[in-house]
Amino acid sequence: MVDIRTIRPPTKLPRGFLLALGLGVLFFFFWRTAGLITDWFWFQEVGYENVFTVSLVAQLKAAAFFGIPYFLFFFLNLTAANRLAPQFQLHEESDTIDVTPAKKPLQLVILAISLLLSLFAALAGANQWENLLLYFNATPFGVNDPLFGKDIGFYVFQLPLLSHLFGWFVSLNLFTLVATAVVYVVRKAVVIRPPQIFRLAPAAKRHLLILVSLFFFWGVFGSWLSLNEILFTKRGVVFGPGYTDVTTQLWVLKALMVVSALCGAAIVAYAFAGRALIPIAAVGAFAALFILGRGVYPGFVQKFQVVPNEIVLERPYIEWNIKYTRLAYQLDNIEERDFPAEENLTREDLRRNDLTIKNIRLWNDAPLLQTYSQLQEIRTYYKFLDVDNDRYTVNGEYRQVMISPRELHYPSLPSRTWINEHLTYTHGYGVVVGPVNRVTAEGLPEFFIKDIPPVSTANLKVTRPEIYYGETSNEYVFVRTKAPEFDYPVGDKNVYSTYDGKGGVPLSFFRKLLFAARFGSVTILLANEITDESRIMYYRTARERVAKIAPFARLEGDPYLVITPEGRLVWFVDGYTMTDRFPYSEPLRNVGNYVRNSFKALVDAYDGTVQIYVSDATDPILQTYAKIFPGVFKPLEEMPEPLQKHIRYPGGMLGIQAHMFRAYHMQDPQVFYNKEDLWAIPGRPGRSGEQEMDPYYTIMKLPGEKKEEFIMLVPFTPSRKDNMAAWMAVRCDMPNYGKLIAYQFPKQKLVYGPRQIDARIDQDAEISKQLSLWNQRGSQAIRGSLLAIPIEKSILYVQPLYLSAEKGQLPELKRVIVAFGNMIAMEETLEQSLQRIFGGELIRDRGGRPPAETAAAEARQRTDREMALEALQHYRRAQEYMKQGNWAAYGEELRKMDEALRSVERRK
Repeated sequence: MVDIRTIRPPTKLPRGFLLALGLGVLFFFFWRTAGLITDWFWFQEVGYENVFTVSLVAQLKAAAFFGIPYFLFFFLNLTAANRLAPQFQLHEESDTIDVTPAKKPLQLVILAISLLLSLFAALAGANQWENLLLYFNATPFGVNDPLFGKDIGFYVFQLPLLSHLFGWFVSLNLFTLVATAVVYVVRKAVVIRPPQIFRLAPAAKRHLLILVSLFFFWGVFGSWLSLNEILFTKRGVVFGPGYTDVTTQLWVLKALMVVSALCGAAIVAYAFAGRALIPIAAVGAFAALFILGRGVYPGFVQKFQVVPNEIVLERPYIEWNIKYTRLAYQLDNIEERDFPAEENLTREDLRRNDLTIKNIRLWNDAPLLQTYSQLQEIRTYYKFLDVDNDRYTVNGEYRQVMISPRELHYPSLPSRTWINEHLTYTHGYGVVVGPVNRVTAEGLPEFFIKDIPPVSTANLKVTRPEIYYGETSNEYVFVRTKAPEFDYPVGDKNVYSTYDGKGGVPLSFFRKLLFAARFGSVTILLANEITDESRIMYYRTARERVAKIAPFARLEGDPYLVITPEGRLVWFVDGYTMTDRFPYSEPLRNVGNYVRNSFKALVDAYDGTVQIYVSDATDPILQTYAKIFPGVFKPLEEMPEPLQKHIRYPGGMLGIQAHMFRAYHMQDPQVFYNKEDLWAIPGRPGRSGEQEMDPYYTIMKLPGEKKEEFIMLVPFTPSRKDNMAAWMAVRCDMPNYGKLIAYQFPKQKLVYGPRQIDARIDQDAEISKQLSLWNQRGSQAIRGSLLAIPIEKSILYVQPLYLSAEKGQLPELKRVIVAFGNMIAMEETLEQSLQRIFGGELIRDRGGRPPAETAAAEARQRTDREMALEALQHYRRAQEYMKQGNWAAYGEELRKMDEALRSVERRK
């Protein structure tokens, strides 16, 4: 009796289920499409439609690029298996005949699975749209790697896509191999007779072996990729291939390419004819070469040949690492100068640098933010998020100022209804601006601009104070609605306004439907206050708006606000291009190993318009993106000249460069290897932990320059030491923007560093007594940042001291500590502290250098007290020189003290 088993056709699904499924898919599609379409509306609003279209088309192309070949390869292989498999297979120990599933139903299953997997492959491949665009629009760096001689652009723009292609095909071939084997099992092309017999039909054997051989043929490409990827390994003393990698891995990888090809050929030959011994031997040779050549042999060479002779063998690779790291972080552009760090600074020197003295920052961000919050937030729903440093010409004088926008804080609204959050309270209002060094008699900051509406005591005017786009906001608001839009409070009443700018996306019923789906709020459809004249604002933070237009860039975390000459408020956002594919460049965590501050983006706080200007036109990465997104980037020269005056070097960029410069100022391989001159960025004095000092902005006259300028500065100390080793400044004013200068101190001379000065302040009996007294009376003495201020050829240290009640949040500036050389003074004002150390009147109310013709007359009119202070200064210096055993300087200071005392006697 013959038993014939057949497969029953599947039962049909209920129509109700299919209808529900279809509606669910339709709703999901509409919900996903709503986000895409409303994004298109936003790009139309800001005028960057090409960013949206180029990105969308590229994603579709990438999906097709990876999805279609995936479908064809997978589907054709499974279809071939279905057709090549025999229709009947008789079990040798049974009188039954299995009728395998018919080809047609199985083919439909194959088609469905192929479509599903290729859909997933297409969705995953769409994420590679950027790599595809970079590959086909690559810009050469003009610099070749030292090992293979290829342009660095190959590693940055092309190698990532090739590496992804390798992984993509390996996974595709693996899935195809497994699925093909399953088809042959289902079609009974595989006979299994327990416990030992495993038999393949000839067609199945050939097919499966060919798929296996593809792993080895594709492995040739993989070994070639590994050959290029070797530039990003770290086995030696520096990043990049060292002696071991170059002498062992290069030939091993080349040999693996040959052996991989031979393995593939041997497997193909075995598939059609021949014995299994040859492919087994080939695969065994490949495995042995891989294990020994990639693991054992390099480890042996590293341990027994390189380590005992490391500096000799690694020297050329250390040189390459130094060269390419300095290129990648622009450390090669740093001008290095000597700084004598003399201690003969006089009050005449201070007078010549009076603009520097006037711009010494006495207000730290944290206490100033607390004070601003108490004095100027006005209402609970306003909030100052941070304080930014900038410079303006105020009443004819170049001044550093601190500026803070007054933004609307939605969590603090008295009533958080939908109408309040999205229709009524739509914007922040105004800014607070003050000098960095001025205080009132009560120890509170002075203001150039304050209050609501803005009141200015200087030539700075704010005519458009509304902040619709800032650093914080809710997700979306509607303007030009029937609901009154809150503008600002006046006493017990409120002033309302109607938005008359060009920001926001126009609305219609269909658009409201889309936005309701996007934001998940049916109220958008039902609110009567929203009309066809209304507009919706979303992506309301400055960083969000720039990130949508330049999704490839890393943005500075803290945008800063600028007041234009017309009185508008504009956000400045710095953008970086980064990569981790720069050969032989030392990587930095969360950065990569190449960075450029490539552009400056401007975002209008009222209408949200975005303009992006190129700040580093030499950057090949930005040049490539400029090809991809034409019209997005403008030359820096096209930025309005008044706004160019407010460009500043970003703190994040200098922080990265300073961190790398600690080691990479050493260019001699021997010195670098031994870390003989390794630097460190000093920790913040008076703070717990070891957090490094942040670079800080100041206005000062650089040594050898004729006038003051806005710079950013960071000090260095020797590693594990506290004395000063150097300081680095970057110039922020045009036409010298971006020029970096490193000033190195004499190695044979001790120059006090911030931590040492901080310790000496702690040890000062007078200061310690006063601090203890304040801290015992229900108050808290807060020591501000200790700033190192280079003046002429000397270093002056300044530290503000604040007093805050334990239960209050209103810090007041009560003292200013000044340290110079071995002298420390703490007085109520900066001028008084300077007078105590240097004597005489130093800072004039109107600023500027004293006229040359009056200098002699002023010198003759000095008081007896000034002369006595000068004598005391020389006496203190003499005592310090005596402690150091510097008897020549000791005698010189005694001579000057004697002259000062005799001058007092002659005046009497």
